[in-house]
Amino acid sequence: MSSDAVNSKPALRQRCRALRRELGQETRQRASQAICAHLAAWQVFQRAETILTYMPMKAEVDLRPLLEQFPAKRWLLPRIVPEEEHRMDFHLYDPARLVLHPFGMAEPAADLPVVAATEIELVLVPGLAYDRLGWRLGYGGGYYDRFLARFNGISVGVTYQALLLEAVPHGEHDVPVGWIVTENGILQSQPA
Repeated sequence: MSSDAVNSKPALRQRCRALRRELGQETRQRASQAICAHLAAWQVFQRAETILTYMPMKAEVDLRPLLEQFPAKRWLLPRIVPEEEHRMDFHLYDPARLVLHPFGMAEPAADLPVVAATEIELVLVPGLAYDRLGWRLGYGGGYYDRFLARFNGISVGVTYQALLLEAVPHGEHDVPVGWIVTENGILQSQPA
């Protein structure tokens, strides 16, 4: 993709944030419930034992009901490693051991044991927006792209249907997800 398209990401982020706010809390809550139901019924999710998810921030899709509904699964959360630029560690989910990161999301306490990325079977990837090819518009840190570049499991982009766009600009370091889930259902990303 051209450098002009990649440079348009900040403006697109701003528009997508506004659109997500305009959906309203009630619509976002209903959509989150539908997304959780789609994932819960999906055979890929049902078979997965170790799942990387996230704690919602800034009106993201809320997947916390899945953690409550499926306590036997091995749920992991990412933690940004401040000493190392653009890297995440992965820790078992412990609701009593969450700390607020300066970016605004809850993440695991740093002293919890680290789980190897190779143990993750399924990752639920937050994003401001996605397109049908699996390209993600994130917040610009590159954390998930660096992880996905080395990940061999199944990746699912999580977003609202209103933020499933015609096209998302992407650069050479961006990595698409294999699947996308919205309140309308789960779809496999189409290869470019």
